[in-house]
Amino acid sequence: MAAVSAQKMSDSKLAAATGRVRAEWHAVLDAAGAREWKHPQIAAWLQSEHEVDGWWAQGITVGYEQAIGRRLPGQTADGTFAVSVTKTFAGNRADNVSSMLAALENRLGEPTTVAPDSPWSTARWSEGNVATVAAIAESAHGKTVVSLTRSRIVDGDSLGAEKDRLRAILSTLAASGPPR
Repeated sequence: MAAVSAQKMSDSKLAAATGRVRAEWHAVLDAAGAREWKHPQIAAWLQSEHEVDGWWAQGITVGYEQAIGRRLPGQTADGTFAVSVTKTFAGNRADNVSSMLAALENRLGEPTTVAPDSPWSTARWSEGNVATVAAIAESAHGKTVVSLTRSRIVDGDSLGAEKDRLRAILSTLAASGPPR
Protein backbone atom coordinates (compact mmCIF):
# COMPACT_ATOMS: atom_id res chain seq x y z
CA MET A 1 0.00 0.00 0.00
CA ALA A 2 1.45 3.38 -0.97
CA ALA A 3 1.57 6.18 1.53
CA VAL A 4 -0.71 9.14 1.12
CA SER A 5 1.03 11.98 -0.70
CA ALA A 6 1.99 14.71 1.74
CA GLN A 7 1.27 17.32 -0.94
CA LYS A 8 -2.29 16.07 -1.49
CA MET A 9 -3.15 15.43 2.15
CA SER A 10 -5.61 18.17 3.12
CA ASP A 11 -5.79 19.29 6.73
CA SER A 12 -9.55 18.62 6.80
CA LYS A 13 -9.12 15.00 5.66
CA LEU A 14 -6.13 14.53 7.96
CA ALA A 15 -8.08 15.87 10.95
CA ALA A 16 -11.09 13.72 10.11
CA ALA A 17 -8.91 10.61 9.96
CA THR A 18 -6.48 11.31 12.82
CA GLY A 19 -7.95 14.03 15.02
CA ARG A 20 -5.21 16.56 14.24
CA VAL A 21 -4.14 18.83 11.38
CA ARG A 22 -0.63 18.82 9.89
CA ALA A 23 0.79 21.62 12.11
CA GLU A 24 -0.50 19.88 15.24
CA TRP A 25 1.13 16.58 14.21
CA HIS A 26 4.39 18.40 13.50
CA ALA A 27 4.31 19.97 16.98
CA VAL A 28 3.61 16.55 18.56
CA LEU A 29 6.51 15.02 16.64
CA ASP A 30 8.87 17.87 17.56
CA ALA A 31 7.94 17.54 21.24
CA ALA A 32 8.68 13.81 21.07
CA GLY A 33 12.14 14.40 19.56
CA ALA A 34 11.28 12.99 16.13
CA ARG A 35 13.74 15.26 14.30
CA GLU A 36 16.41 12.76 15.36
CA TRP A 37 14.42 9.65 14.32
CA LYS A 38 14.51 7.80 11.04
CA HIS A 39 11.39 7.47 8.90
CA PRO A 40 10.32 3.97 10.09
CA GLN A 41 10.62 4.99 13.74
CA ILE A 42 8.41 8.07 13.24
CA ALA A 43 5.68 6.14 11.41
CA ALA A 44 5.77 3.29 13.94
CA TRP A 45 5.57 5.74 16.85
CA LEU A 46 2.52 7.44 15.35
CA GLN A 47 0.86 4.04 15.04
CA SER A 48 1.76 2.72 18.49
CA GLU A 49 1.54 5.87 20.59
CA HIS A 50 -1.30 7.68 18.81
CA GLU A 51 -3.14 4.81 17.09
CA VAL A 52 -2.80 6.45 13.67
CA ASP A 53 -3.64 4.09 10.80
CA GLY A 54 -0.50 3.03 8.93
CA TRP A 55 -1.47 4.78 5.71
CA TRP A 56 -1.99 8.11 7.48
CA ALA A 57 1.11 7.60 9.63
CA GLN A 58 3.19 7.34 6.46
CA GLY A 59 1.66 10.55 5.07
CA ILE A 60 2.21 12.44 8.33
CA THR A 61 5.80 11.19 8.45
CA VAL A 62 6.57 12.21 4.86
CA GLY A 63 4.97 15.63 5.42
CA TYR A 64 6.98 16.10 8.61
CA GLU A 65 10.21 15.11 6.89
CA GLN A 66 9.47 17.62 4.13
CA ALA A 67 8.63 20.35 6.67
CA ILE A 68 11.93 19.91 8.54
CA GLY A 69 13.94 19.85 5.30
CA ARG A 70 14.92 16.19 5.38
CA ARG A 71 13.03 15.27 2.22
CA LEU A 72 11.91 17.04 -0.96
CA PRO A 73 8.49 16.43 -2.58
CA GLY A 74 8.69 13.14 -4.48
CA GLN A 75 11.80 12.04 -2.57
CA THR A 76 11.82 8.67 -0.84
CA ALA A 77 13.51 7.75 2.43
CA ASP A 78 16.61 6.49 0.58
CA GLY A 79 17.15 9.89 -1.09
CA THR A 80 16.00 8.88 -4.56
CA PHE A 81 12.77 10.09 -6.14
CA ALA A 82 9.58 8.50 -7.42
CA VAL A 83 6.75 9.71 -9.64
CA SER A 84 3.49 8.09 -10.58
CA VAL A 85 0.42 8.64 -12.72
CA THR A 86 -2.94 6.91 -12.72
CA LYS A 87 -5.67 6.59 -15.34
CA THR A 88 -9.05 4.89 -15.29
CA PHE A 89 -10.18 2.85 -18.29
CA ALA A 90 -13.57 1.46 -19.29
CA GLY A 91 -14.28 -2.19 -18.48
CA ASN A 92 -13.46 -4.28 -15.46
CA ARG A 93 -9.98 -5.50 -14.52
CA ALA A 94 -10.67 -9.17 -15.26
CA ASP A 95 -11.61 -8.35 -18.86
CA ASN A 96 -8.74 -5.88 -19.36
CA VAL A 97 -5.73 -7.21 -17.50
CA SER A 98 -4.24 -9.48 -20.19
CA SER A 99 -4.55 -7.02 -23.03
CA MET A 100 -3.47 -4.11 -20.82
CA LEU A 101 -0.30 -5.95 -19.75
CA ALA A 102 0.36 -6.84 -23.40
CA ALA A 103 -0.06 -3.20 -24.45
CA LEU A 104 2.32 -2.07 -21.72
CA GLU A 105 4.84 -4.71 -22.78
CA ASN A 106 4.54 -3.40 -26.36
CA ARG A 107 5.36 0.08 -25.12
CA LEU A 108 7.99 -0.70 -22.45
CA GLY A 109 9.49 -4.00 -23.60
CA GLU A 110 9.49 -7.32 -21.78
CA PRO A 111 8.94 -6.87 -18.05
CA THR A 112 11.38 -8.24 -15.48
CA THR A 113 8.51 -9.66 -13.42
CA VAL A 114 4.75 -10.07 -13.95
CA ALA A 115 2.04 -11.00 -11.44
CA PRO A 116 -1.21 -10.89 -13.41
CA ASP A 117 -3.49 -12.85 -11.08
CA SER A 118 -3.48 -10.83 -7.86
CA PRO A 119 -6.12 -8.17 -7.12
CA TRP A 120 -3.46 -5.63 -8.11
CA SER A 121 -1.95 -7.17 -11.23
CA THR A 122 1.60 -5.91 -11.58
CA ALA A 123 4.46 -5.82 -14.02
CA ARG A 124 7.94 -4.42 -13.37
CA TRP A 125 10.62 -3.13 -15.71
CA SER A 126 14.19 -2.25 -14.76
CA GLU A 127 16.41 0.25 -16.57
CA GLY A 128 19.66 0.27 -14.66
CA ASN A 129 18.73 1.31 -11.14
CA VAL A 130 15.42 2.91 -12.15
CA ALA A 131 12.30 0.75 -11.90
CA THR A 132 8.93 1.16 -13.60
CA VAL A 133 5.97 -0.64 -12.05
CA ALA A 134 2.51 -0.97 -13.57
CA ALA A 135 -0.34 -1.86 -11.23
CA ILE A 136 -3.74 -2.72 -12.66
CA ALA A 137 -6.77 -2.95 -10.39
CA GLU A 138 -10.55 -2.80 -10.31
CA SER A 139 -12.02 0.57 -9.33
CA ALA A 140 -14.95 0.91 -6.98
CA HIS A 141 -17.11 1.50 -10.05
CA GLY A 142 -16.10 -1.66 -11.93
CA LYS A 143 -13.61 0.08 -14.22
CA THR A 144 -9.90 -0.64 -14.65
CA VAL A 145 -7.37 1.59 -12.88
CA VAL A 146 -3.80 1.60 -14.18
CA SER A 147 -1.03 3.17 -12.12
CA LEU A 148 2.50 3.61 -13.47
CA THR A 149 5.32 4.44 -11.05
CA ARG A 150 8.97 5.23 -11.79
CA SER A 151 11.17 4.86 -8.73
CA ARG A 152 14.80 5.09 -7.66
CA ILE A 153 15.28 8.20 -9.82
CA VAL A 154 18.51 9.90 -8.75
CA ASP A 155 17.99 13.30 -10.40
CA GLY A 156 15.15 15.23 -8.76
CA ASP A 157 15.27 17.77 -11.60
CA SER A 158 14.06 15.14 -14.08
CA LEU A 159 10.78 14.39 -12.28
CA GLY A 160 8.66 16.49 -14.64
CA ALA A 161 10.05 14.71 -17.68
CA GLU A 162 9.62 11.32 -16.00
CA LYS A 163 5.99 12.11 -15.16
CA ASP A 164 5.37 13.32 -18.73
CA ARG A 165 6.79 10.02 -20.02
CA LEU A 166 4.38 8.02 -17.85
CA ARG A 167 1.43 10.21 -18.89
CA ALA A 168 2.34 9.65 -22.55
CA ILE A 169 2.32 5.89 -22.04
CA LEU A 170 -1.14 5.99 -20.46
CA SER A 171 -2.40 8.41 -23.13
CA THR A 172 -1.20 6.03 -25.84
CA LEU A 173 -3.11 3.22 -24.17
CA ALA A 174 -6.20 5.41 -23.85
CA ALA A 175 -6.01 6.54 -27.48
CA SER A 176 -6.10 2.96 -28.69
CA GLY A 177 -9.44 2.51 -26.93
CA PRO A 178 -10.38 0.13 -24.16
CA PRO A 179 -8.24 -2.97 -24.43
CA ARG A 180 -10.07 -6.21 -25.19
